[in-house]
Amino acid sequence: MLRLFLAAAIFGMSTLGALAEDKLTVLLDWFVNPDHAPLFIAEARGEFAARDLAVEFVAPADPAAPPRLVAAGEGDLAITYQPSLYQQAAEGLPVARVGTLVASPLNSLVVLKDGDVSRLEDLKGATIGYSVGGFEDALLGRMLASVGLSLTDVELVNVNFALTPALLSGQVDGVIGAFRNFELTQIALEGREGRAFFPEEHGVPSYEELIFIARNDRANDPAIGRFLDAVGAAALWQAQNPEAAEALFFEAQPDLDDTLNHQAFKDTLAKFATDPKPLDVDGYEAFAAFMTEAGLVSDLPPLADYAIELQ
Repeated sequence: MLRLFLAAAIFGMSTLGALAEDKLTVLLDWFVNPDHAPLFIAEARGEFAARDLAVEFVAPADPAAPPRLVAAGEGDLAITYQPSLYQQAAEGLPVARVGTLVASPLNSLVVLKDGDVSRLEDLKGATIGYSVGGFEDALLGRMLASVGLSLTDVELVNVNFALTPALLSGQVDGVIGAFRNFELTQIALEGREGRAFFPEEHGVPSYEELIFIARNDRANDPAIGRFLDAVGAAALWQAQNPEAAEALFFEAQPDLDDTLNHQAFKDTLAKFATDPKPLDVDGYEAFAAFMTEAGLVSDLPPLADYAIELQ
């Protein structure tokens, strides 16, 4: 009888342990790529399991959907872009930034190094390709303004998402919205060399490329804090062990195992937040001012309503 009681007690404790594990669904901003490396390294190294978390990552069919799905309670966290956060806040979407994944901009203006553009001033009369209007126009406009030009001095052409082909074919003289950790390598793989101009060096306030958001009423969920701790631990480990991290990531994601993604992994490594929780209030306020001045948002609520720092 005592043995049966002990067995039942042990079984009960193991069941409670299993029940104590929190499940989180994280909606990605795009298909899996090296920008998401700390997530999958955290999974592979057992960082989530060590914090009693079971995490599911879901790549979206529609990249615009994850914030709205999280707002509707159909996901626990979403990865989005800091600039998009202000638009979500202005629309009244009940979400808040809770952490940082990629802590600096990846967006850039790219031209061919053997072309006619060696400085921004040379863009006068040039044709610039873009994928998504609005934010990219605003970036370009502010960059041009830093050298005394404006959007009226260039011709904008929507090339959808074919930025590199449009540039290499000569359809355009430059492209805005090129990710510096991908497009420059794509150009190099085609035997050419690109030159990148970075928004944060030409009048645009710096910002975080990728952030985590949650529903406002779930933002302080302890499970989310543990998730961010796990991602931060993975980002720190990969920064300290870049070769082992690269091998581990591509072991976990064999479909990405090619030259472009390996170089992208290396180029992104230093940009991940090793402590995802801190909020740069001054930086977020400065970018809110940029978004407002660019006419991309209006009537923003107070920053505390849509961006928080977890303890």
